[in-house]
Amino acid sequence: MLNTFAAPAFATLLALPAASAPPKASPALAPLNAAYPDLEALYIDLHRNPELSGHEEKTSAKIAARLRALGYEVTDHVGGFGVVALMRNGKGPTVLLRADMDALPVAEKTGLPYASTVTAKNDSGETVPVMHACGHDVHSTSLVGAATLLARAKSRWRGTLVLVGQPAEEGGGGAARMLKDGLYERFPKPDFTIAFHDDPRLPAGKVGFSPGPAFANVDSIDVTVFGRGGHGSRPEAAVDPIVIAARIVTALQTIVSRENSPFDPAVVTVGSIHGGTRPNIIPDEVKLQITVRSYSPEVRRRLLAAVDRIAKAEAAAAAAPKAPDVHISGGGDAVYNDPALTRRISTAVAAVLGASNVQEMHAIMAGEDFGDFGRAAKCPSLIFWVGATAPSKLAAVGGDVDRVPSMHSSEFAPDREPTLKTGISAMTIAALEVLGKP
Repeated sequence: MLNTFAAPAFATLLALPAASAPPKASPALAPLNAAYPDLEALYIDLHRNPELSGHEEKTSAKIAARLRALGYEVTDHVGGFGVVALMRNGKGPTVLLRADMDALPVAEKTGLPYASTVTAKNDSGETVPVMHACGHDVHSTSLVGAATLLARAKSRWRGTLVLVGQPAEEGGGGAARMLKDGLYERFPKPDFTIAFHDDPRLPAGKVGFSPGPAFANVDSIDVTVFGRGGHGSRPEAAVDPIVIAARIVTALQTIVSRENSPFDPAVVTVGSIHGGTRPNIIPDEVKLQITVRSYSPEVRRRLLAAVDRIAKAEAAAAAAPKAPDVHISGGGDAVYNDPALTRRISTAVAAVLGASNVQEMHAIMAGEDFGDFGRAAKCPSLIFWVGATAPSKLAAVGGDVDRVPSMHSSEFAPDREPTLKTGISAMTIAALEVLGKP
């Protein structure tokens, strides 16, 4: 999952305090321990009662109610079930903090006493299990936690807080729908946008930063290969789309290995291939589903053009009756962390939580639509990582992160208290760093 898109040494790039420097106490974080039991109860409730993308009705209502009780001006149903909460505190920067709220169609197998047993109908009308397998319950609870601390620390900052509970991050589209519904026309446009994602690669209690690219461009391609069906015993009387599809799959592997620079990360994966009904029938068509990942616009264009070219060329070489149908749908644009903002916030977090608890993380090829908020506002943006795996679990596998449950796994279970407390603390520190000072 990781790639080698790394820049200079992290300590040099971000100028962190020396690891031996003692952490500085933050008065703004002092109320966290007292507030934690109530926040933990919220987390357990959200985890036990997850909702699918675009169906976050109860989740958003719970988040909105909590923020209203803290004194924020709250508007719900923005771009669906989106929540926007404002706190104005004098003249200063406007800072947007975002948390996503949706869950995944996964059957939970964590064995937790508060494990989800929820099922729900998806957009196709199918009944599916639902689980917070990506930690959005951590994100939502941490947003409420940071909102709690920041509301109690108004004497320490100036400006406007814009808190966003975003629906439908999984699969993309939630951020775009909120923006289309007038997010920046109805509410103050931010000077900074900030979020975090929990991460099982990191021990709970640690925070990771990725200057520059953090998440990839994501594109989906549906290819329908057309042939001429017939009897399996007489292939000479047919044009076999299964063979054409097999050639396409094989040829696609050369895009990354032979057409793309190894210094430009890229992924082309065929995740689904369907065709035929019986062993003795050559079908009329075969369908392929492909995901394409990249960071730069140039590489993105090259990859998409290559998939289209190869699919049509293989079909032509096999004398297919017509060219394949190649349909490209964008799943989201890459997320770019502003290097200066990353340096500033990582230094602030290291000063409070300790430099030994802050480290460099490479960019990943997963998708995330948080970047839409920063692009639309034309402002510096940052999404960082918060460790989610119990250190003892990582130690038990010799630090091999591929041997602990990953995001989207049915066994993904963040180490609850240290993950939540670190997420709340880091988000609060980040906001205080960029807000105005009295």
